[in-house]
Amino acid sequence: MTLTRLGDVVTVKSGFAFKSADWLDVGVPVIKIANVKDGWVTLDGCSFVSEAVAHSARVFELTKGDVLISMTGHIGQVAKVRDEGRMLLNQRVGRFSIKNRDRIDDEYLFQWLRLPEVRAVFEAHAYGAAQPNISPSLIEQQAIPLPPLPIQQRIASILATYDDLIENNTRRIAILEEMARRIYEEWFVRFRFPGHEGVRMVETELGLVPEGWSVQGLYDVADLTYGFPFKSNLFKETGEGLGVIRIRDIRNDYTATRTTEYVDLKYRVTDGDILVGMDGAFHMGRWAGGVAWLNQRVVRFRPKSRIPRSWLFWVTEEPIKTLEATIVGTTVAHLSARDLKEMRLLVPSEAALEAAGSVLEPMSDLELTLKKKNAVLRVTRDLLLPKLISGELDVSVAPDPEAVAA
Repeated sequence: MTLTRLGDVVTVKSGFAFKSADWLDVGVPVIKIANVKDGWVTLDGCSFVSEAVAHSARVFELTKGDVLISMTGHIGQVAKVRDEGRMLLNQRVGRFSIKNRDRIDDEYLFQWLRLPEVRAVFEAHAYGAAQPNISPSLIEQQAIPLPPLPIQQRIASILATYDDLIENNTRRIAILEEMARRIYEEWFVRFRFPGHEGVRMVETELGLVPEGWSVQGLYDVADLTYGFPFKSNLFKETGEGLGVIRIRDIRNDYTATRTTEYVDLKYRVTDGDILVGMDGAFHMGRWAGGVAWLNQRVVRFRPKSRIPRSWLFWVTEEPIKTLEATIVGTTVAHLSARDLKEMRLLVPSEAALEAAGSVLEPMSDLELTLKKKNAVLRVTRDLLLPKLISGELDVSVAPDPEAVAA
């Protein structure tokens, strides 16, 4: 297999140097380093600019298929632009442009860049003590293995199929979440639940609510468990042990942190558990990453016997968001046990809760199934990636992604 200098087949150019005065809360989204993550462009926490500023930076507008790389801080994170809509590229995020399509396939380039050893090479060539950086020219100096173009395209096609399946499942998950959110809001915020026409409204501390509903504390409807302070010096990324869920893992449904430390079984998390981070951003999610330990500063909600788990998630989401927006710490916001004990929730009648469970629980179960399928697809793809690119595994015997996803 031929090794070729990357700069012989591609160029890397950084994004536009926007000014601090350009940033807005709405407008045209700008992709920064934090928006390039694990192969995907995420718009979470995105910054925006006006149409006028976007016009001045129009040559930095991204197009579908663009391959991006972070060049400062978390060096070597890559992403491919898919269907995120109109976006601009910020400085210190590089964009690859193919020089010669007879020598390199752009999807193969993207998949090669995702190899952990490739990222390690970029990190090793970084400069700067406080904030590591790598330049486009340093990236272009690295060597890439280039098998014949048909082999590149076959490798890229196999791996891209896994990505497409993951993306399709992710979209289905988003649709399910939006449907569930709308049903919850219609029934339990606007009070248009089945049979609401014949129910009288009464006054409570939370205002007018349907008769038979009550205001209760979070501890009345859920059992809460606060995470255990595991010894960080026992943490590792490979080998024996059970995963440890930290705040950053909640939304990913995956933890790379493992420990052999063994504690009370009450700290074990299982699929479907509601988790909330208690520092910084109060990340909230329904875990789908398999059995793992609950780390300190992460709290788990489990519904009491008659409470649907799906309803518990939605009824607590808005209060958690409100707390995140209002709690201010000296350096980082902290969610306390006291904050959760003081949380007041509007609890529907048993009939309304039962009706909610019959509608929302199947959606939640399907969402969990899709998340678990994605986890299997990611693991399989990540195992195939180095073997296909190195030539260790012949493309003709690579497992069928559709069979893996079944």
